[in-house]
Amino acid sequence: MIQTNHTRTNEVEDLELKLLLEAIFERYGYDFRQYSARHLKRQFLEFARLEGLPSLSGIQGIILHHPSRFNHLLRHLSIGTTSLFRDPHFYRAFRERIVPILKTFPYLRIWHAGCSTGEEVYSMAILLYEENVYDRARIYATDFHEAVLEEARSGSLPSATYKEYERNYYESGGKSNFSHYFIQKGEKLLLFRELLRKVTFAQHNLATDDSFMEFNAILCRNVLIYFNKVLQDRVHDLIYNSLSRFGVLSLGKRESLDFSCRAHLYRELNPREKLYQKIR
Repeated sequence: MIQTNHTRTNEVEDLELKLLLEAIFERYGYDFRQYSARHLKRQFLEFARLEGLPSLSGIQGIILHHPSRFNHLLRHLSIGTTSLFRDPHFYRAFRERIVPILKTFPYLRIWHAGCSTGEEVYSMAILLYEENVYDRARIYATDFHEAVLEEARSGSLPSATYKEYERNYYESGGKSNFSHYFIQKGEKLLLFRELLRKVTFAQHNLATDDSFMEFNAILCRNVLIYFNKVLQDRVHDLIYNSLSRFGVLSLGKRESLDFSCRAHLYRELNPREKLYQKIR
């Protein structure tokens, strides 16, 4: 069988990626070995291009000798697509279908797993505030990278996003004036600190860490798509063991419980918005 240059390049890159992930695990303890290889390769090649490096092997060289460059790589890997009231129809469905369930619990613990820079956490805080359940709720927002969490703790957004986020808010069923939740300071929008009063930001790695509390709702949206099947199964087990009976799970639009061995332990509340309730 004749190999083309493209095939040989892919094979070399696959080997480079495997060695790079082993080096990261051995040197820094971060385990990306069960992440989607296709997604990681794309992310690492983009990082190599931005750094002016000729190959994935070049990344290994700089991060092993320069921890600050590894932190830069982590930040590149951990910033996903996120925005305030992203997917407004999801928040409308959560408001209409899930909030009545949450109101039956005397105290609420909500986990945002893979919270990135915090926009979806801010969205949930505003929604719970408007539905009069914020004061008896505690939101735990986690990510694997501390620098991203620091940005999330700041409660700040670029002011240029105001119009887009305002539109998302009203489409999601917002009940107040969007401007009531932010003050503008220079080129930043600052979320009123009262809305972060019940939010705890903390490091947690879905690939390696265990359950740390029981929750009434878990939001793990647009995270599982970056994992391979083995890691997806691990995370589904982690979520199941962290969710109270009759608690609610939210996944992203391209994610599902369909191929999970835990699927029969949930019932669908809204198949389009991927909302499920643990029944056993």
